[in-house]
Amino acid sequence: MPKMDHSNKDATDRRNTPHNNNGGLWARAARLAEQTPPSRNRYVDFLRAVSILAVVVGHWIMAAPYYEHGKPQMWHLLAVSPWSQWLTWFFQVMPVFFFVGGYANLTSWEACQRRGQGYGHWLAGRLQRLLQPVLPLLGIWLFLALFAKGLGVPQGFLQVGSRIALVPTWFLAVYILVVLFVPVTVAAWNQFGIWSAIVLMAAAAMVDVAFFTADLKLLGWLNYLFVWLAVHQLGFAWRKGMFASAWKSFLLFPTGILALLAMVSWGPYPLSLVGVPTDAISNTLPPKLPLLALGIAQIGLLMSLQKPARRWLDRPLPWTGTVVINGMIMTLFLWHSTAMILLIGLGFLVQPAVFGTTPGSVAWWILRPAWGMAFAAATLPFLSAFSRFENAGSASAQPARSVWRLYFCCTLTCGGLGYLALKGIGSGSHWSFEAFSIALPFIATTFAGFGPLSHRKFR
Repeated sequence: MPKMDHSNKDATDRRNTPHNNNGGLWARAARLAEQTPPSRNRYVDFLRAVSILAVVVGHWIMAAPYYEHGKPQMWHLLAVSPWSQWLTWFFQVMPVFFFVGGYANLTSWEACQRRGQGYGHWLAGRLQRLLQPVLPLLGIWLFLALFAKGLGVPQGFLQVGSRIALVPTWFLAVYILVVLFVPVTVAAWNQFGIWSAIVLMAAAAMVDVAFFTADLKLLGWLNYLFVWLAVHQLGFAWRKGMFASAWKSFLLFPTGILALLAMVSWGPYPLSLVGVPTDAISNTLPPKLPLLALGIAQIGLLMSLQKPARRWLDRPLPWTGTVVINGMIMTLFLWHSTAMILLIGLGFLVQPAVFGTTPGSVAWWILRPAWGMAFAAATLPFLSAFSRFENAGSASAQPARSVWRLYFCCTLTCGGLGYLALKGIGSGSHWSFEAFSIALPFIATTFAGFGPLSHRKFR
């Protein structure tokens, strides 16, 4: 497979995003699609778009609000209908995100080196693209928390709602750590090739053994790096042409599925590939080997389809649709759960009877498409209002900054986002700490030079 050049991705995406051009959304995207260079691997963008849609639909399905005996409740579908845990094998797409991220990060890193730019320049651009879109989300949730407290909303309901809404921020916290290691992981790939991924997989396996046999639970958190760095390295393999053969790639699919079946059937791992409140063990908190097995299966299947998929993406209609989604992908990822929670909260306040159908029942499933459309409609205003933060400026035009300043920014940001994703807002005595956790990304990005107080103008 020839190497695809995404070196112009940052500048092109920023200048020609659908948000910033004139005309209707589809017309603007169509004009941008027509400008796509032949060297661009459109399948990378397509997988990113499909993955985000899978995340959104999965979250909208799993939320199960219920009004019973005069009390609003937020049930979890995977807990009330255990059979639905099989659905997570289709909707858990985080491995695809990190796999695609590996391809994109290696391409961007190589382009930066060709331009003679250093690590500080590259990292500043990456962090700008990742962190600017999340700041409005945190600011709005600080306002919502204060407003809810003023209205007397029960702390438990606020905490559950904010945790659901802020769950996407865990991905940012982990992905930032993966990005920080790119110079090291690229050097490891250049020296050891695919073995750099295999060693990380072996390390993840050893961590799981220690987690289950020696009860070293804290050690399990290392797999946030080992598991996702391993999948990220496989993205390097794709960039270097290792998945050119469809049949050889496809062999990974049954290999991963069989390994996954063995792990959940005879191993200590639960069936669900996302966290379930009623499960004592989670495959995602922290990540465990089933996610690696799933990632291998997904990569095998997707790489076996890439040649016909890329031919299909040469057509205007599917490629324009892909451009539309990628132009607002971070905004959709960050805001879809907030839109859902606010709509549910409004329903409980105005017409709680709409949540009278028992979650998991036949009638409940029949109503899922209607609720999906309602959640989609509720998300549209947020896409319109906040996609400008995603499309502000050119990441490639970022000036170089001192690495220690960027590392400090990452430390503060990951700490704040990690806490909010785990605890949410409204845990009672920790309100001041929660407010501080919200403030950390603002402080960090301002210190790094691209936060709201750095006087950077949004277009």
